Amino acid sequence: MTIGREDLEARSGSATALLRTVVGSTLRPIGGWMSSAGAVELMGALGFPAATARSSLARLCSRGVLVREPLDGVAGYSLDPEAVPMLERGDARIFGERRATEHWCLVSFSFPEHQRSLRHQLRRRLAALGCGTVADGLWIGPDRLEPELAEVAAEFGADLFTGARPAADAAELAVAVSRWYDLEALRALHESFLSRFGDTTVPTADAEAFALWIRVLDEWRVIPYRDPGFPAAALPAEWPGEASAALFARLHRDLAPRAVAFASREAAVPSRT
Repeated sequence: MTIGREDLEARSGSATALLRTVVGSTLRPIGGWMSSAGAVELMGALGFPAATARSSLARLCSRGVLVREPLDGVAGYSLDPEAVPMLERGDARIFGERRATEHWCLVSFSFPEHQRSLRHQLRRRLAALGCGTVADGLWIGPDRLEPELAEVAAEFGADLFTGARPAADAAELAVAVSRWYDLEALRALHESFLSRFGDTTVPTADAEAFALWIRVLDEWRVIPYRDPGFPAAALPAEWPGEASAALFARLHRDLAPRAVAFASREAAVPSRT
């Protein structure tokens, strides 16, 4: 895995971030390849000029997400095979069942001062995966993150402990979770998503449905990483997570198939559709 390819901390909303979302959500269903002209058209549907689209395509090639590949004499791009596991992990996190955490993983680490850059990198990776801070060298995350945390722990030489369960009642756990995670920042993410898309009506034009779905997905995709799923008893009153997840599920149902169909018409080789 490369940090550039995985890019878990990538902010949503930029042209390159939106193109990554287009690639992750539509390229595999349409056969894993898109024409250069079609990619520019898809970005045009999102409001970006051709020059910006081409620049974003070049960035994704340099980051190991896309490779330039002509097909049937048509210039285009295909997925870098090494990027497929990253996209599959993203699918599992974004679209997977969000069950409440019962057991936790702990990641323990200590670096000498001359390796503080590694310490900083590890902290950023753990935060991006959805972990919270117990102490300076001790981080915590839901047990469902174990495969990803095992990979990161091995990469940085950290110690991973699994199956942990805080010795606390519901009230004490709520206090602990509020120490480990910035719940106000997480609440703001959910409320922003609800505010932006809560009154959305499904467009009649397929290009508009495509653009709406890509922007919905691009904003939502960061939330399951920041909010990995907490026990209901550990959350403040009127937590907006369930409402935002329900909204995302509805928009996914109503928009995603039309977005894929539009991408196929615009970007796939005609003989492959």
